[in-house]
Amino acid sequence: MADHPNKESEARRRRRRAEERRRRERQIRMQRTIVAVLIVLAMTVIGVTAFRIHKRNKAKEEAALAASRQAAEEAAALEASRQAAEEEAALEASRQAAEEAAALEASRQAAEEAAALEASRKAAEEEAALAASREKAEEEGALAASRRAAEEAKEKAEAAKIPGLNESYDFIADKNTTSVPDDVDSAYAVICDLKSGKIIAGRDYDTIMNPASMTKILTLLVAVENINLSRLDTDTYEIHQGITDYVFTNQMSQVGFNIGDTPTIRSLLYGTILPSGADAALALAEYTAGSEEMFVKMMNKKLEALGISDTAHFTNVVGAYDEDHYCTALDMATILRAAIDNETCREVLSCHYYEVPPSGGEDSESIGISNWFLRRIEDKDTHGEVVCAKTGYVGEAGFCAASYQVSDDGGHYICVTADAPDTWSCIYDHVELYETYTN
Repeated sequence: MADHPNKESEARRRRRRAEERRRRERQIRMQRTIVAVLIVLAMTVIGVTAFRIHKRNKAKEEAALAASRQAAEEAAALEASRQAAEEEAALEASRQAAEEAAALEASRQAAEEAAALEASRKAAEEEAALAASREKAEEEGALAASRRAAEEAKEKAEAAKIPGLNESYDFIADKNTTSVPDDVDSAYAVICDLKSGKIIAGRDYDTIMNPASMTKILTLLVAVENINLSRLDTDTYEIHQGITDYVFTNQMSQVGFNIGDTPTIRSLLYGTILPSGADAALALAEYTAGSEEMFVKMMNKKLEALGISDTAHFTNVVGAYDEDHYCTALDMATILRAAIDNETCREVLSCHYYEVPPSGGEDSESIGISNWFLRRIEDKDTHGEVVCAKTGYVGEAGFCAASYQVSDDGGHYICVTADAPDTWSCIYDHVELYETYTN
């Protein structure tokens, strides 16, 4: 029993020794760990310090290098600036020299130009004086030629007049003037004796009315009096869309020209009267005056010259209805009287049939046109021959006509009627008046 406690003590000692050994071993490991950590920390500190020293040294080197580079750049910039200043100074000197040379050259050129200008001015003055002298001579020659032409035209016009007619275009009513028969349908009517200048018979002949296409008698007369008659077959006028659109829109009678056709002026004269072509009348007006508006002004001046502007005023060349487009039946007789005094007008107004030559392209054809009033009355007994005529119609004016007759006994008469109910009534009114009042 005495050995058992010793064994336990020995075992405890061994355990203590073992635990002591393990504790020392832990302490050793701990010390080693601390030493290792301290070493690591020391190395880290040393590394960081070395890095900072290296970085600081590098920064100093870079700063020194930058300062050196900056100094070099500043030195280079200074050198460049000095060189630029020298070059600019040299350039300025060169420019000044060039400007002085240019100014000298400009001065020399200006002197030469001034001399040339003076010489040119003198030459121009001499040429102008010569031209003025030549122009004066030409104007005097042209004036003399114009005077001779006017005299010749006047002589020709006088020679073309129908002999034996009253010189005055004024028709006078007297105690023998009577009313037209009741079977004359036209609302307005007048028949005049061209030899005596008397109004034979009439109905409301001095009342303002719309003359419709009888207007074209004045269109013909004004054109013929203001164009060069020697160029009737050589001059042409191109039909444009404005003309065809106007005719189509207003549904007017026409010759039948197409856009681009170039009829002669003679064709326009006949086209204005025979088929009462609005296309021909508009083209004729534009050819004569440049525009319909300018031509209308010429028409109204002619009305003044004829002494009938108090009761007659026209606004267009075709007879389209307009409240300001008017005249009396007696005014229209005066207009026709003036027209038959003109040989060219008389020829156109007396033509029964005319063939308008082709005026378009290769496929263009001639156009046959007729004065239907003359062709319809020519076989009627009028105690003579109806030589000239022009019809007219608009809804507001009814059927109208103005005609000129040479009677069997050599008398000369003009008859004008307006506002008949139809074409044949208009024709037969003229037949009735000629049968009743001419021999």
